[in-house]
Amino acid sequence: MEQIIPSQIAPPFSGYQKLVIVLLALLQFTIVLDFMVLAPLGDFLMKSLSITPKGFGLVVSSYAFSAGASGILAAGFADKFDRKKLLLFFYTGFIVGTLCCAMSTTYEMLLGARIVTGLFGGVIGAISMTIVTDLFAVHQRGRVMGFVQMAFAASQILGIPIGLYLANLWGWHAAFYMIVLLAVGIALTVVFNVKPIDKHLAIQSDKNAFLHLWHAVSNPSYQTGFLATAFLSVGGFMLMPFGSAYLINNINISQVELPMVFMFTGIGSIIMMPLIGKLSDKLDKFMIFCAGSLLAVIMILIYTKMTPVPLWQVVLLNTVLFMGIMSRMIPATTLTMSIPDQQDRGAFMSVNASLQQVAGGIAALCAGLIVTQETKSSPLQHYDTLGIVVSVLIMICGFFVYRVNVLVKKKGQA
Repeated sequence: MEQIIPSQIAPPFSGYQKLVIVLLALLQFTIVLDFMVLAPLGDFLMKSLSITPKGFGLVVSSYAFSAGASGILAAGFADKFDRKKLLLFFYTGFIVGTLCCAMSTTYEMLLGARIVTGLFGGVIGAISMTIVTDLFAVHQRGRVMGFVQMAFAASQILGIPIGLYLANLWGWHAAFYMIVLLAVGIALTVVFNVKPIDKHLAIQSDKNAFLHLWHAVSNPSYQTGFLATAFLSVGGFMLMPFGSAYLINNINISQVELPMVFMFTGIGSIIMMPLIGKLSDKLDKFMIFCAGSLLAVIMILIYTKMTPVPLWQVVLLNTVLFMGIMSRMIPATTLTMSIPDQQDRGAFMSVNASLQQVAGGIAALCAGLIVTQETKSSPLQHYDTLGIVVSVLIMICGFFVYRVNVLVKKKGQA
């Protein structure tokens, strides 16, 4: 049983812990960028490869479904190996898959490459969260998640604008080559600087991997965490795929202005996320989640009904919307991470990530069915309907996160 340490006397990070935080943040940066860059590149891809909104939704969801499948398959084995070795195995596969994306010349090749990337990349987030739970005390995790989740903002400040700049110069393939080069450097740093993470191997009780998986998925407390995470992911997956197409075709943002939208939104977010992480360690995590959910719903309903407005207004609305989304993600993820026992963390995180990806894949497919476009350059239709659907799902998610909050408090009291 973990000892609950009051936030005011929580131990400071050691030098090695700081190194791990930086590496995990960089790992997340490449994984998030690989997924998020599809949205701003969406208009490039849909026009250059003649992809319909439904087809593009399939490209996005194919990654999610393959990631979900690999998460389930890996769950039974996730606690049987050194976390470092497991991380490097899947990260190598992710690099190969991203390289295949960069080399794709047809819609079918891109679809296949996204499936390969998802098979490996979808598990990395789960392994990273498991490492955070293994190496950091309960009342350090909010701050850690605040920094690690800065990968979302960093991808908007640096990755997406640079990726779009390279895409404008040399085509959309260049963005994926950029991710491959960065990922190779990160992988080599992990190889030479991270120690083995294998203390969990000494307390394993399930010798059979499938029995270990069954014990994880059949635990009622774990099931509550799974449902909370699945609903948490739906909103982002539904709005994200068509974000750039919406800004370009409905709000009249140009391809040149698009990187500025992501960059300034990211700058605002990267300032807020460490603050949200610190608040999550000091205040009630569920109350922060509720405040973020309320802000997200309000901004989604405004954002999805926008008419053409000046660039500064688009940036402001994007920033506040992303602030609401992160105010949900950080405390909810920190709470969910605290549910599993140490010997089950790898399996729990793998299944959790798997359900998150599958739920996101379904959401992306549904978004592709809701949103329509008459021609390649005509405005997207029914995007406001999508906003209403996402808002309802955010409210449903609140119920499951509340149940997670109750479970975590009971565990702390025990």
